Amino acid sequence: MSAQDTIRETVEKNDVVLFMKGTKMMPQCGFSSRVAGVLNYMGVEYADVNVLADAEIRQGIKDFSDWPTIPQLYVKGEFVGGCDIVTEMTLSGELDTLFEAKGVKFDKDAADKIREANT
Repeated sequence: MSAQDTIRETVEKNDVVLFMKGTKMMPQCGFSSRVAGVLNYMGVEYADVNVLADAEIRQGIKDFSDWPTIPQLYVKGEFVGGCDIVTEMTLSGELDTLFEAKGVKFDKDAADKIREANT
């Protein structure tokens, strides 16, 4: 199976996927840590893909999304964005709206606490 096939299958089979450097329990870059931290704090169940473990996946995800940076968040097969976009969406409430529209469970109180801490 090619890297593109593996990526496509991962994105299709999981409601939420984070392609990141490291893992959700041990991120290996600040940007990946920030996005994983938001998802973990909000109680979102998600698949984490460590791009550092496979060079083909690391380049392949950039080609798949036509997005040059990692991390990359996917929700119900849709590319959401990287660290800056996820951060902005979290602070504006757009991420809550997206999760609600896509039927993804998350802790609304935790999301509100993130926003309160950043105002």
